[in-house]
Amino acid sequence: MKYKAIFIDIDDTLLDYIPCCRAAFEAALPEHPEHFQLFFEISGRLFSEAKHGQHTIAEVMELYPKEFIAAIGYPESAVDPFKHAFRAAWGTTHTLVPGAKEMLESLHAKGYRLFAASNSFGHLQRSRLEQAGILPYFEDTYISMDIGYDKPDIRFYQESLRRCGLQPSEVLMIGDSMTTDVLGAQAAGIDALFFDRKKDNLLALTAHL
Repeated sequence: MKYKAIFIDIDDTLLDYIPCCRAAFEAALPEHPEHFQLFFEISGRLFSEAKHGQHTIAEVMELYPKEFIAAIGYPESAVDPFKHAFRAAWGTTHTLVPGAKEMLESLHAKGYRLFAASNSFGHLQRSRLEQAGILPYFEDTYISMDIGYDKPDIRFYQESLRRCGLQPSEVLMIGDSMTTDVLGAQAAGIDALFFDRKKDNLLALTAHL
């Protein structure tokens, strides 16, 4: 095998982000499911800005509830209840991307060391992986709020490599974001495989590994 280990992104690589986000939103604000599209647009814009260094992930986690609550005309006092309800619900969402579990089974059977690599809260992402039935495939989880740096910051990858005791040439990164997963990993000297959900099947994409 060319690689000893594989870093794998979580959202929109292993877990389907939109249905997960919708489920968490509707649990947090069940009286107004029609506002989901607005929430999705606000949070999506802020996360996109974070990819380009305009915010940290920690900042985004505070910004999008404030912007959304203001946009729908709710009082500022509604921000924290909504934020906490959404996060709690997010930790329970676990819709799998087609082929995700089969890919993990295949890579694990081939002897690869597997590590989840994601921007978010560690305890929430681990909860989601556990509820999806795929946490046992991972030797460890490298999540930005635990690591101290966000993808695509090279320091996220450097710290992840330090924790697993591997060299960049020994690791492959798989993810759906060209910015955070592919270019970020490559900047750290790690080979990367881009997962395009519009045309790729995860199991087929990784069959050659």
